[in-house]
Amino acid sequence: MAKDTKKYDVIVIGGGSGTKLIRPVAKIGLKVAVIEKDKMGGTCLNRGCIPSKMLIQSADVISWILRAKNFEIDAKIDQINFSKLVEQVNYTIDKEASEIPPSYEKIPNIDLYQKECKFISDKVIQVADEKITADYFFLAIGVRPKIPAIKGLKETPYLTSNEALRNTKKPKKLVIIGGGYIGCELGFFYQMMGSEVHILTDNGLLDKEDIDIQKEFYENFSKIVNVNLNCSVKEVAFKNSQFNVTFSQKEKRRSIISDALMVATGVEPWTDHIGLENTDIKLDDKGFIQVDEYLQTTQKNIWAFGDCIGRHLFRHTANYEGEHLFKTLFLEKEKKQLVYPPIPHAIFSFPRIGSVGKKEQELIDEKTPYVVGINKYCDSARGMALRCSSGLVKLLFNKEDRKLIGAHCIGDEASNLVHMLIAFMKMNATIDDLLDTIYIHPTLPEVIRNAAKKAVKNWDKVNKQSAKVNLTE
Repeated sequence: MAKDTKKYDVIVIGGGSGTKLIRPVAKIGLKVAVIEKDKMGGTCLNRGCIPSKMLIQSADVISWILRAKNFEIDAKIDQINFSKLVEQVNYTIDKEASEIPPSYEKIPNIDLYQKECKFISDKVIQVADEKITADYFFLAIGVRPKIPAIKGLKETPYLTSNEALRNTKKPKKLVIIGGGYIGCELGFFYQMMGSEVHILTDNGLLDKEDIDIQKEFYENFSKIVNVNLNCSVKEVAFKNSQFNVTFSQKEKRRSIISDALMVATGVEPWTDHIGLENTDIKLDDKGFIQVDEYLQTTQKNIWAFGDCIGRHLFRHTANYEGEHLFKTLFLEKEKKQLVYPPIPHAIFSFPRIGSVGKKEQELIDEKTPYVVGINKYCDSARGMALRCSSGLVKLLFNKEDRKLIGAHCIGDEASNLVHMLIAFMKMNATIDDLLDTIYIHPTLPEVIRNAAKKAVKNWDKVNKQSAKVNLTE
């Protein structure tokens, strides 16, 4: 190793979820180098979870005002100050991000490099004009929007979610390419702000969700946002401040004109920017870092976690992974396999979604025997109070051991409601545990109890059908 190479105990690349291994490691006396080429806080703080949900909160307020007539309340919206809203949200976000570096400066054994970096060998990183190395390397480098190879697209001023969250000029008409959660969340936001939103998707909306959740979401979301399913976008042109998006649908060629275009067709990792070719780290066919059950890469002294490993693209799972690495490597000083608890997620669109565990189509593919219970919001006292015209809870139980293995909520408060089911699943609860629980009346969690009761009825039907088959045999 060259004499001019600076030695650290730990190097963390990534200032988002990587923070789980910065202060904690420094507090136990180790020397830490942090490398982040952009603002501290990562995607979640600067370009994802937090700013999007702050903006969507305003969309939720507008949605409730528009539904006020359901409660015999005459309400109207006189004005929406779109630019001020976006400016306020991003001022708050930027302030949060700017306060992170000074907090590190107060800790003597943390050095922050807000610059790009590159591995020049398996143990040495070049940062500007410095070379640094360490005993432990942690990669939490995240992902970026993936841009599809559509003719003419790169020559246009299209938006990704990065720009859409900071856009202070409200478009009259916005076309979104992509029907995943980013397109549906920001499509809802812009529609509630007064834009005319059109979503073009090559399949269905939210096609990774449970099949019944997909159906319920489409039926309600498509009433407020224009949705075009099974579209193949062929070409994009931009002239006189207008986008012309050409696509095929049901073998017919169509086009749509708009003053704004957003691309939300997935993500790809930053693994092509940090010189991994100069290490022994292997990537999968999509460019994500391959790790083992301990989150160690194919190089002995390097671990990776968060979005860049392509397992679960959520900040909450990245935090969990980072905490596991700190606990096992630095406190217990023993490699331990990471066993994930039930992994939930939420989608902050309309209707809202909260989900954890298996989806019905997965159980069918796996040939897992199961029983399902579904109950609608409207079939509950709280649902009646909320004047719910949509919303449901779907529970999936293993038919053999009666354990809850999948839970999916859609409707008002779904992202909060699902937490009760996350806890049940974490404790390996059975349907009997769900039923032998007192639920406050009248609240939405009663929909969970009612869904469990529906599952019992379906269980009886399945058992009767099985008995008939056995008698026949």
